[in-house]
Amino acid sequence: MTTREPRRRGRRASGEDTRAALLAAAREEFTERGFDGATVRRIAERAGVDAAMVNHWFGGKDQLFTATLELPGDPSALVRSVIDGDAGTLGERIVGMFLQVWDGGPGGVRGGPMIALLRSVAAHPSAVRMIREFVSRAILRPFVTPVAPDRVDERAALVASQMLGLGMIRYVVQLEPLASADHPTIIALIGPTVQRYLTGPLP
Repeated sequence: MTTREPRRRGRRASGEDTRAALLAAAREEFTERGFDGATVRRIAERAGVDAAMVNHWFGGKDQLFTATLELPGDPSALVRSVIDGDAGTLGERIVGMFLQVWDGGPGGVRGGPMIALLRSVAAHPSAVRMIREFVSRAILRPFVTPVAPDRVDERAALVASQMLGLGMIRYVVQLEPLASADHPTIIALIGPTVQRYLTGPLP
């Protein structure tokens, strides 16, 4: 019979290793259980550290949840890769970028942190706040503001409705055929709608 290695207490040899372990554990817990179901104690156990390390590095569960929503890689590089190019196909590139990020979630989990966000948004004020911040920081400022001819806030809300709706249907509800559709298919179906929200005439 194998015995489990005793959980290490306190800081690890490298503080950044502790922080990274907590982020990885939190992403898994929030994805599996949502915000309310995940606990600081369970996250810390999964990371192999004391629960006090959550407060030390992040200040609490809310702030840890916020930290798990960071885009992988360099967000500015992702934005540049989408913005650079024909403005008439920007909608398709936005859809493609979000699919790339979501389907390449931490630990290979499809949807990644977005699943936790969408599952928690109806029940927890922090998740609602994170949705607003997500729309402002990930959609409004980098993509909509530079190209929108008018009604910037309204266009950003429309783009957000499309992208967050796609995330809900594909990763949380898992409604077919969108749940298993490949990227080119989804881009072809949804990209033109996002493009109209960005630059087309609004009634």
